[in-house]
Amino acid sequence: MLIMPIVVLFYQENGLGMQEVFTLQAIYSVAIVVLEIPSGYFADALGRKNTLIIGSVLGFLGYFVYSFSFGFWGFLIAEVVLGMGQSLISGADSAMLYDTLLQHNSQNDYMKHEGRMISVGNFAEALAGIAGGLLAAVSLRYPYYAQTAIAFLGVPAAITLAEPKVYGDTIKMTFSKILGVVRYALIDNKQLRWNIIYSSFVGASTLTMAWFVQPWLIRANVSVSVIGILWTALNLSVGIAALFAYKLERFLGMNITVAGFTIALAIGFFGAAFFENLWGLAFLFIFYIARGVATPVLKDYINRITESEVRATILSVRNFVIRIIFAVWAPFYGWYTDKFTLMGALTIAGVVFVALAGISYHFFSKTNFPKEETV
Repeated sequence: MLIMPIVVLFYQENGLGMQEVFTLQAIYSVAIVVLEIPSGYFADALGRKNTLIIGSVLGFLGYFVYSFSFGFWGFLIAEVVLGMGQSLISGADSAMLYDTLLQHNSQNDYMKHEGRMISVGNFAEALAGIAGGLLAAVSLRYPYYAQTAIAFLGVPAAITLAEPKVYGDTIKMTFSKILGVVRYALIDNKQLRWNIIYSSFVGASTLTMAWFVQPWLIRANVSVSVIGILWTALNLSVGIAALFAYKLERFLGMNITVAGFTIALAIGFFGAAFFENLWGLAFLFIFYIARGVATPVLKDYINRITESEVRATILSVRNFVIRIIFAVWAPFYGWYTDKFTLMGALTIAGVVFVALAGISYHFFSKTNFPKEETV
């Protein structure tokens, strides 16, 4: 992700305000939402590998369009194509990992491997933060050219994957079947429902903060090159936390781990909103470390209670809910930032997270923790 350290600067150079930035990301989320659950079902019905190959091709095409666009409408087309590609990848990748481990009777190690996958991704993004910053020092468009080339590498990488065995009957792709899986995930299975809903609120909060970080650093008068370095450091913190998430969860237990990163995420929002100078960086790091722990842990909890033949669809339901939440709130956060203050928008985002995560955590804990552990 060479573009991430400078994406807001790139938008601003092409005449976009924060409202348009958040609107673009909301549209990206809507593009994902439209195909999210059908794509997960496609992965379950026709194979994870085929789905990942198509998603990788669309990812390449999206960045190609971005590289040669100079305004809102060109960026919008690129975001729609990228959203379609991401919807095909999300869910299918984690499902492939879990079923590969299941095939080798190593499914109990999923959290460790998911953490490693997230960790490697964030270490790569950390290095990309430095490289993207250096390229941006020459031209803000250069990171997009390089990103297009990197995105292309995902295509042969997906082709080399081996399709794992699916335990259970392969499902036939029909609209009624898709609705049946969604109903099962969000209505019929109480434990799965609250795992997905709580995990989605946490996921939406981390996605929201990712788009607040650059405006926050710009407001703190951080130079472009230093933004790249700080972006690198933040992603390293996610990578390190994800790498050790499974050990932390096994040591502290489910209840304390989940309560801990929930509180840390809330502290990150309010701390970044209160401290307008570089002292606020400490709270961004707290947030990103909590994010590194939360993602593999919560995905593992969902995988534990999900059947193999619908795993990609169930994980896509989670991503679907995340994107719906973000698409609803993101344009408002962008509008508030432009109209009033960034710090006020961060505060509101923190309040929204505390309210939604707090309520869903209550039901999540009732369905997951033994009665003597529930807080």
